[in-house]
Amino acid sequence: MRPITQQLIDALIAQAAESPRRRVPYNFHEHHEPVQRMINAILPGSYITPHKHENPDKVELIAPLTGRAALVHFTDSGDVAQIFILDPNGPVRGVDIPPRVYHNFVALTPCAVLEIIQGPYHADTHKQFAPWAPREGTPQAATYLQRLEALIAAQSL
Repeated sequence: MRPITQQLIDALIAQAAESPRRRVPYNFHEHHEPVQRMINAILPGSYITPHKHENPDKVELIAPLTGRAALVHFTDSGDVAQIFILDPNGPVRGVDIPPRVYHNFVALTPCAVLEIIQGPYHADTHKQFAPWAPREGTPQAATYLQRLEALIAAQSL
């Protein structure tokens, strides 16, 4: 049994603050297992390239444990279709994401989210990155993230 404690969440958020990516995963699974289970601690400013899970198709569930994040659903052409504000005390406490749907999430405050996705994990097939979005680590990523943050802020008014 491996409990998810506030002490674990706090430690992961502290590790994320030290990470250049401003996020850190904590896996409960091994890559070969049929169900991947993890906590992702993410700080504002972390950019997650929009992606989908296809070939093989995988469903994913994301639920906040602490803090606030926006889950962004994109059309296949890159337009924002929906924005869900995830908050463990708010009206949206998680999102079940079907296969073949482009998405990412943006930390609004330091947060930790529980992610459950079908496995097994294979780096070459796990994610298909959106061709219309900059990849993490590129010079364009910060500008793209700022644009997403502005759309999220405008929706939250």
